[in-house]
Amino acid sequence: MDSLAKLTRDGFGEVELHMHHDRDTAETTRAKIELYKKRFSEHGLFSRDAHGSLRYAFIHGNWCLANARRDGRNCGVDNELQVLFDSGCYADFTFAAAPDESQPRIVNEIYWPTGDLSQKRAYEHGEEARVGHAYQDRLLMITGPLAIAARAEKIPIWIDAAGITQKRPPTAFRMKTWVNQNIHVHGRPEWVFVKTYTHGAPEPQADVYLGEAARTFHRTLTTQYNDGTHFKLHYVTAREMFNIAMAAMDGKSGNPGEYRDYVLPKPPAAR
Repeated sequence: MDSLAKLTRDGFGEVELHMHHDRDTAETTRAKIELYKKRFSEHGLFSRDAHGSLRYAFIHGNWCLANARRDGRNCGVDNELQVLFDSGCYADFTFAAAPDESQPRIVNEIYWPTGDLSQKRAYEHGEEARVGHAYQDRLLMITGPLAIAARAEKIPIWIDAAGITQKRPPTAFRMKTWVNQNIHVHGRPEWVFVKTYTHGAPEPQADVYLGEAARTFHRTLTTQYNDGTHFKLHYVTAREMFNIAMAAMDGKSGNPGEYRDYVLPKPPAAR
């Protein structure tokens, strides 16, 4: 945790909560989250809202949010969305997950889960985020791009869920696919959100994140997608992405980078 706090202080990003659990209950999940909140906050790694409450973003291990699997493994908590919100979660970043069975029917959207949040897979039903309306009684679902990639280096057709691995490194072609999914807050189409994911940084994956593949990809981002005419690039943390989405819902426009701290301020370690 000290190492993560140092990276945060040095400006390399921020820390949120990624949790694996299996055959849990709402009570045991709450207890675990409260323990993690305490430990993370001791290192200045979570933001606090205007009321002083700790807030965090969430990614579910094995994608099994809200007890998504048919066999009940890797979660166990039907009402997990409510448990998360009640404990301070402001947004879930678990998806996309295809071809995993946890994948929701809603794709390429920023949306609010609707209906009974105590039900298993409550994220299957939702209302698109749009200018002029935001909920205050539930977390926001921020999904990454999901597409059938029509062309790739080794195979002709495959499912691209924006995961970055040694087998699927980031490329200019993939970036074009992600941008083309046009994920945005409805009514603010000029702000396009691209959320990719990794799964930790074990040694076999290190080169794809830190080696030449990564350098080539970021050169593409900072030139092709930062030309000053068609594109303006913004690297953001999960908290900043949420803040920008909320600003869009509140009708803000112009430079989205101005709204990185719109609702939730930087965590102490990042200041």
